Amino acid sequence: MATTLLLVRHGENDWVKSRKMAGRLPDVHLNATGRAQARRLAARLAHWPLAAVYSSPLERCLETATILARPHHSPVLTHDGVLETDYGTWQGQGYEELKKEALWPVILRTPSQVVFPGGEGMLAMQQRVVAALQEMAQAHPGQVVLVCSHADPIKAALAHFAGTHFDLFQRLVIQPASLNIVRLGSLGPVILKINDTGELVYQPF
Repeated sequence: MATTLLLVRHGENDWVKSRKMAGRLPDVHLNATGRAQARRLAARLAHWPLAAVYSSPLERCLETATILARPHHSPVLTHDGVLETDYGTWQGQGYEELKKEALWPVILRTPSQVVFPGGEGMLAMQQRVVAALQEMAQAHPGQVVLVCSHADPIKAALAHFAGTHFDLFQRLVIQPASLNIVRLGSLGPVILKINDTGELVYQPF
């Protein structure tokens, strides 16, 4: 009995726009755009038979998950397994400064070798997230489960379920409030959607 996981990145917040690494810092909340993104996705998912809604315990995820759960009158369950990566001393710093660090090209080319100073290894993050999602799937066989998390954890999980080497996971893009759908069953994982925002908007990189 396959479980369908709806993996959702939290909506936009001012840290996303300011190009700073929020990581696990507290009090990072959705901005007006992020709340609107969550409401649009909630309307799209209103007819889905959600058996459970899980969320990273960070505020921006909890706020997104609460909006998504409201049409289903479902409680939001927090799970540390889908927390953001622990970026250690990098948290709170701007990306332009971090790009000057010797570790930056390693993050892009061989993230499996990266352990953030004072923080978590990226490969350990992938293992943590995949274990959490498999635990949720086992707890809800044959049901639909929504999980609100963060960009890197979702990318890492999708790479695992696609059978893609972790060093290539940076090739995936997960935008705020995007929907990603994975079905986990006895025959293995099937990925149904990646980075679906319901829009066709040109995104320059």
